[in-house]
Amino acid sequence: MKYIKADSILPITLIEELQNYIQGGYIYVPSKGKNKKSWGELSGYKREIEKRNERIRADYKQGKSIDELSELYFLSIHSIRKIIYK
Repeated sequence: MKYIKADSILPITLIEELQNYIQGGYIYVPSKGKNKKSWGELSGYKREIEKRNERIRADYKQGKSIDELSELYFLSIHSIRKIIYK
């Protein structure tokens, strides 16, 4: 997340109003509902996890055991089971 100085984008009257609540601190302004991105959407990490999970399921269907998958993908047996049975 990138920080932006309030006085570079907000009108002075709004800054003065905000200062009644917080001064010299950080405030998070959430995105509007329709513009909100889900976890991992911007970085692409969500898609990487989905691809990994697809590979785990394919390896399982080809006969690899849950123990083997756990070691191969560095995940707990519980995590592998959750991925396979999803």
